[in-house]
Amino acid sequence: MQADKDKTIRKLKTVGGQIDGLIKMVENDRYCIDVSNQLMASISILKNINKEVLHAHLKHCLYNSVNNKDPEDLKNKIEEIEKIIDKLNKI
Repeated sequence: MQADKDKTIRKLKTVGGQIDGLIKMVENDRYCIDVSNQLMASISILKNINKEVLHAHLKHCLYNSVNNKDPEDLKNKIEEIEKIIDKLNKI
């Protein structure tokens, strides 16, 4: 993975803490809107992490495929991106 690993791990740990907090909120029958707000905050961080990972993929992995002039590798990388775009459109 080419994204900033320390930054990615820090953000994932933040989400992990939020998930732990969400579990406690549900166990304690907290107000639904409060739970929903926390869920949206977690989702937002995850989306941001995914964006950074995909940007790094484009800048490094796809760039390397273009520079290596390997048509099959480049085709595979483009197909991977297409599949990710399709998945993102389903969310």
